[in-house]
Amino acid sequence: MLGYFLTDQGQVRNHNEDAGGVFSEKAPILAVVADGMGGHQAGDVASRMATDHLHNKWKESGTIATPEEAEQWMIETVRSANDEIKAYADEHEECQGMGTTIVAAISTDQFATIAHIGDSRCYLANAYGFQSVTDDHSLVNELVRTGQITEEEAEHHPRKNVLLKALGTEFGLEPDVRTLEFEKDDRLLLCTDGLTNKVNDQELSELKDFHGEWKDFCRRLIELANARGGEDNITLAVVHYDSATHEKEGVQ
Repeated sequence: MLGYFLTDQGQVRNHNEDAGGVFSEKAPILAVVADGMGGHQAGDVASRMATDHLHNKWKESGTIATPEEAEQWMIETVRSANDEIKAYADEHEECQGMGTTIVAAISTDQFATIAHIGDSRCYLANAYGFQSVTDDHSLVNELVRTGQITEEEAEHHPRKNVLLKALGTEFGLEPDVRTLEFEKDDRLLLCTDGLTNKVNDQELSELKDFHGEWKDFCRRLIELANARGGEDNITLAVVHYDSATHEKEGVQ
């Protein structure tokens, strides 16, 4: 199992509010991507807290061998991360109102379990094609889902960045969780909207047929997003089920 994580400040923002990583202290691999926001520029605090919380719980956890165990771990861990961030924001005035998206994946040689809150996404590339496996918790996605606007109108909607759900903004939030089959040569792409707002699904679908170093793939996508304006931070993680090697490329 190979993993690679990369984040970039972009061309406009004066600091990076994204965080994440690819972690493999044991046989399954955990990938995390988080996009922080709000609270007097405390978005970086929220995204880092979310990442650190999942990473620390991952190091402390026992063996995760079944989809049921992975889903339960995701629900409990994301829930506790949410409440930790909310409590911290309530106790620190400069952080009030902060929050973060989260998308995380546990990948084994049989399945991948994905959890998310917000509009950071996970895509799956396999023998059947390339598809998003998460649904944005955003205003425009809800408007599309209910037939009030088209997907084309959503791309340029003035409230495109309004989230309906974000980690750390209220107590008791839980993620959407799903488990997929994960087979040899399957790939996952986790990313923030700094990438998906600039690079379309057709371009992202190059994930399916890419052969080479994953660091080159990630750098090329970030360069493309920056060349198109780079108004936001840009972050992505790739997980590749390559059973031919045990090397952990780019794993933190």
